[in-house]
Amino acid sequence: MPTPGNFDPTDSAVTPRYAEIATFMRAARGEIAAPLDIALVGVPLDLGATYRSGARQGPAGVREASRLIRQINPTTGVAPYRLCNIADVGDAPTHPLSVEKSVELVEAFYRRIHAVGAAPISIGGDHTVPLPVLRAIAAERPVGLIQIDSHSDTFDEFMGTRYNHATFVRRAVEEGLLDPKRIIQIGLRGTRYGDDDIVYGDKAGIRMITMDEFETLGRAKVIEEIGKVVGDLPVYISIDIDGLDPKDAPGTGVPEPGGIMMRDAQMILRALTGREVIGGDICEVVPSLDPSGITCINAANLMFELTCLAAVVRGRKKSQA
Repeated sequence: MPTPGNFDPTDSAVTPRYAEIATFMRAARGEIAAPLDIALVGVPLDLGATYRSGARQGPAGVREASRLIRQINPTTGVAPYRLCNIADVGDAPTHPLSVEKSVELVEAFYRRIHAVGAAPISIGGDHTVPLPVLRAIAAERPVGLIQIDSHSDTFDEFMGTRYNHATFVRRAVEEGLLDPKRIIQIGLRGTRYGDDDIVYGDKAGIRMITMDEFETLGRAKVIEEIGKVVGDLPVYISIDIDGLDPKDAPGTGVPEPGGIMMRDAQMILRALTGREVIGGDICEVVPSLDPSGITCINAANLMFELTCLAAVVRGRKKSQA
């Protein structure tokens, strides 16, 4: 394992992409210690999933698929490794039999990342994962949220539990981690159990863009709406891979037909370059449900987009220091 400060990624033009042990996007494997700027993290937790499990294998699957990622963003020109010290810090600890204990363990792990001043970019795990992450990095003040998802995740409880992949947004708002007026959810669709989640979102002031509205507005207008909602203040980005259409991400626990195209997701994220992105995650990747591997490939590419966004912010701050 490299010592802190040695953050050079493996150069795929020198070392073949199929060689060496897989890390996220071929980043250096590193410790949680200064001068780390961006921590790439796996969270192998799927005890909060309510239908098809297997997202605990998401980090491993995405690490393998991310061998494909090179170092420069083709649209924005951002080269994150030139701007920041970036390392794969491994997986957050989880308890294989307790979602509550796992949430505590994950929060403690991310508090260590936050303490050294690094921004976390994560692969889950089910969509319970953002709650302990936000508890660690947003405790000082509520932040905004850009959420790409087919479900709003605003239930008060599900199957008698309050900590699962359908409740993280509601818990985070209640705990003062998210400012509901600065939350925008994109891609909501599919059949619903009832009205509790949508009613809560309306009352709280969350901006919910269904796929029907997405098609009516078009990508450019949706990007404008994101800017209006989140502003220039700190914002976290959470992507449930089921926000993508199942043809782009079949490997997920609750696929919903008629979703966002991968190209739209890429361009939405690239349009956020320069905004105060403090971290992000991609969740609900289940490699075993997708023999083609396209879900992990797309998740890896979205991880790269999130890393580029965080690198621009961190790089700017370093240059101003």
